[in-house]
Amino acid sequence: MKKLDKVFEPKVALPLVTLIAAVFRLIPLRYKYLFGYDPYFHLAYIEESLKAGYWLNFLTIAGGPWGVQVKNFHPLGLWMVPADVYKILKIFGVSLYDAFRITPVIFGVLTIIFFYLAMLNFYGKREAFFSALFLSVMFGHVFRSMANYYRGDNYMLFWYSVALFGVSLALKKTRRAWRYKRFAFYLIPAFASGLAAIFWQAYYPIFIFLLGNAVLLAFGAFILEKDKYLVDSAVLTLSTAFGAFLANYLGEYFGYGMLGGNRWLAKKTAEKLGIELGAIKDVYLAVHLKYLVPLALAGIFALFLLSRIVNEKKQRALIVLILSILGVFVLFMRFDALKELSSGFGIFREAPILETQPSTFSDLWAAYNILVFLCPLFVLRFVPKKVKLSDFVLLGVIAPSLYMLYTWTRFLFIGSFAVAAMAGVGLICLHDFLKPKLESKKALALSVSLLVVVPIISAGLGFERVYAERPIINDRWVQALTWLKDNSNENDVVLAWWDYGHWVTYYARRSPIVQGGPSRWVALYYLGKVNNNQLMARGVDYVIVSYDTALKFGAILDTANISREGYFLMILPLVSKVGALIFQQGQYTITARPGKEWSILINTGTAVFSPKEAFVEYKNSITRLNITAKNTADAYVYLNLNYGYAVLMSEKTFNTTLARLMFTDEYSKDYQLVYSDGGYIKIFKFKHPNVAVEQTEKEIIFKFENATGTGLGVFGYLENGTLVFKRWYPVKGKNEFILPKDQVNGTVIRYAYAEGKKIVDRGVFRKR
Repeated sequence: MKKLDKVFEPKVALPLVTLIAAVFRLIPLRYKYLFGYDPYFHLAYIEESLKAGYWLNFLTIAGGPWGVQVKNFHPLGLWMVPADVYKILKIFGVSLYDAFRITPVIFGVLTIIFFYLAMLNFYGKREAFFSALFLSVMFGHVFRSMANYYRGDNYMLFWYSVALFGVSLALKKTRRAWRYKRFAFYLIPAFASGLAAIFWQAYYPIFIFLLGNAVLLAFGAFILEKDKYLVDSAVLTLSTAFGAFLANYLGEYFGYGMLGGNRWLAKKTAEKLGIELGAIKDVYLAVHLKYLVPLALAGIFALFLLSRIVNEKKQRALIVLILSILGVFVLFMRFDALKELSSGFGIFREAPILETQPSTFSDLWAAYNILVFLCPLFVLRFVPKKVKLSDFVLLGVIAPSLYMLYTWTRFLFIGSFAVAAMAGVGLICLHDFLKPKLESKKALALSVSLLVVVPIISAGLGFERVYAERPIINDRWVQALTWLKDNSNENDVVLAWWDYGHWVTYYARRSPIVQGGPSRWVALYYLGKVNNNQLMARGVDYVIVSYDTALKFGAILDTANISREGYFLMILPLVSKVGALIFQQGQYTITARPGKEWSILINTGTAVFSPKEAFVEYKNSITRLNITAKNTADAYVYLNLNYGYAVLMSEKTFNTTLARLMFTDEYSKDYQLVYSDGGYIKIFKFKHPNVAVEQTEKEIIFKFENATGTGLGVFGYLENGTLVFKRWYPVKGKNEFILPKDQVNGTVIRYAYAEGKKIVDRGVFRKR
């Protein structure tokens, strides 16, 4: 125990925890590619802005065919930090790519350092060590603060750790010399909460947590008869108001959060909640300042008055319970729409996104492993004579975090803060609770087991989970998208499944139709329910199909909101070449014997039959097979001998656009296969009246392919999105139209190519 006590000393514990946290988060650096999808969009925007020499607002290689106004996405801080890290580290030869990759690690580790310091002030060296250690090794926190995976919520949690550290300083400095000066520490959460607004569009939980800390501090002070801390609660509440004003002010310069400015989500939420925005231009901040802060202050003032007349602790606890219920009732009476909060006011109810689904036990286990079972031990802190103010302060973040964990898996990262605190404090509570109950030798053995074995198991499980992470993208995708970049026009628009849109933006530097969120229209396209006129109206020039897209066929049906009845698609890997080609997945087996006439048998476990049609792809060609079979069923088979897999489909699936393009050579003549790697990714050019844009120093040249158009609309926009130029030009019979740049106002140009009143092509590009 003496050796353990040495480890717990801050001069040893903090460097040790910091080292462990850094090692866990640097593991992904062994891969050359980024993880997931979103980081590629972030890095593309940073690269394009640095190339331009200023922070772009209108990004033309996203959101085709109109482009994306970044001010309506994340605030500027999200993009500025990696660029600043790069500017600092480039003198050491660090590239922008590598600076971007390690930025999450920097702020993830800083979060753990401030978390440790806060817990040290709240409790002591043992609780601080284990809480910080658990946060360092749990996958729930590692996965959004590790190298190669750049996400905005990492910044929010960092700023909250700074804010909580400030609260802990204010509550720790109780000596007479700090009697009034300690209140200055509440400026830390004030500034931290305000600054969080410029780094992530969904920064609002930091205000919920801090207000929770303030209200629960008041409850604790009242119940524990430490009434002077009611003043601390009020000051902390007011500090969140200052932070809200600061966030609103900064939004004018760095961009507002997802509920601010003129965003459609802000308008929809304001309408749902019955809020009118004025000087405060963010819906949440308006609610926070107009309702949450006054309601919290009213409750604190009520407790202050009651503290003068109620001295019995049980009575005080009952009063706190009544006030809590009353506060919730008032909020729901004023904002009935809060019942829809977990579904994003209905916005995410239908979207088949894993992040917006309720967390299951398997999700919690993957994120927190055995620490899940330590969390309930936190209640041991509320044993009489053991509970203290810091327990109530932590409840302010624990309670909302548990609700967030219940609603969305998206919040597993944010909830890791509360889980680490509960597990770390709970472990020490269990240790202290058991020690006097047992004989001395047994107590020593058990305590050492608890304090050594549990962290080792948790770290081992966390390391295993982190080490198993792999980039989703691969060389085949990079090669295909790089080819597209080199062999297409800068204004071309690409249709791909929404998961891959950010990859298109980064590697192809072309504008995808959709990215970062589901699109029912794209899903309907892959199912063959979108006609050519709709494609042309959206300016689609290239279509990407892939093995990965086929794997998501179920998600395509769900996103299109179409019943799965009659649709079936299963991919079976090649498991044997001895005597015949055998593909197997679960109970399904496809046995194929090559020849002039192929013999193909499908075994479903309950029946054996042959497909109606079959195709095989080998090297650079797809061949329809002659099949010798009489017993056929509603089944279609595609065999890929290049990558060793087979696809079993129903007729309804076989006739979709996705299947026709990916698995056959029998598709509409409106498509031309321009890139194929033999069965993993294929790129088709959609043949239509297409516009190619070329620029010289003084001219913009519009070249028309299949020139059936009669009119060309040109629309110029300023960087802030203001339309400053609009004109239509007659181009009937022309293969080319030259427009002098000095005649077109604006830095971003959108165009529409029309045949009469029908739009046959669209696009967007930046005027160079």
